[in-house]
Amino acid sequence: MPAVHSVCVLPGDGIGPEVIEPAVAVLKQVAGQAGMDVRLQYESIGGDALDRFGVPLPKSTLLACRASDAVLLGAVGGPKWDSNLPDLRPEKGLLNIRKGLGLYGNLRPVRQIPSLLQCSTLKPEVVDGVDLVVVRELTGGLYFGKPRGIYGANGHEIGMNSMVYHRREIDRIARKAFALARLRRKKVTSVDKANVLEVSRLWRQVVTETHRVFSDVELNHQYVDNCAMQMVLRPAQFDVILTENTFGDILSDIGAVLTGSIGTLPSASIGDGLALYEPVHGSAPDIAGKNLANPIGAIGCVAMMFEMSFGRPDLAARITEAVDAVLDQGYRTRDLLQAGGTEVGTGEFAVRVQEQIAGVAAARSS
Repeated sequence: MPAVHSVCVLPGDGIGPEVIEPAVAVLKQVAGQAGMDVRLQYESIGGDALDRFGVPLPKSTLLACRASDAVLLGAVGGPKWDSNLPDLRPEKGLLNIRKGLGLYGNLRPVRQIPSLLQCSTLKPEVVDGVDLVVVRELTGGLYFGKPRGIYGANGHEIGMNSMVYHRREIDRIARKAFALARLRRKKVTSVDKANVLEVSRLWRQVVTETHRVFSDVELNHQYVDNCAMQMVLRPAQFDVILTENTFGDILSDIGAVLTGSIGTLPSASIGDGLALYEPVHGSAPDIAGKNLANPIGAIGCVAMMFEMSFGRPDLAARITEAVDAVLDQGYRTRDLLQAGGTEVGTGEFAVRVQEQIAGVAAARSS
């Protein structure tokens, strides 16, 4: 009997449905080649859920995700809901699903594809060989700390957010980073602001203590401002970057500069059970429905799913190699287009990836 894997699919808003459709097609194709039985269940989140159910994360969506082996998410948000109250904004659905599924870590790999060296705004020799992962703590820090809010009389308001971390929150994400580094080049850079923030001093202390269990992994510390500078000066120095929620949100987006387009970047939100896979590009409402969205990030999420949730790194590599091959042939969505390249839309790029996967499968079976 083939292995059965259940995946909850959350297309979401903006370009989410456009990039999720080809990603699901690749998921079905590769699973079929491997004799795997993948069962899909579609649910609603974000603005789509607000329009349909009046909340950004329906209980039915959360229950369906909990019953799945993995979750594939497109994007949430858009100007249509910008005037909503904070608890009725699409982004609240994203924050709530992370909490509801116990997803306390976010992995954002940044790999420079050789054929895209010229796409970065940085010099090719600077970004050549970049292969790093940002490990971001996802459920603590400024985004969730209390007290928070806007207080005071009109004209005298005070805005307040609290950066709060408990020892256990730091320890568990540090363990994820060190374990990941063991599978890579065995180097962790922990990022904080310990020269100014007390919470960062605790962060550095706990990370240093946790490192004792992973003494085979090299650990160094950097202040967040220096790390941001180093990511654009010498990004190839990094292997695994470990940091808290807000710093990780900012640093991981610098990865888009390294690769040439944020549309190429996948991510995985992880805990101690299932994982949620999501391209990092957001809903991009300005190009929604125009067949311009780059599906590489979403397809990369499927590759991460095969490796991390299904235990099939060989199938993940098959997808990654197919994407690289299509790029090598000069096909580009508009965000990556350069002189001499061939512009294709979202759907056509994905079809060419599938053709490449089919060709590889045929060659292996002959």
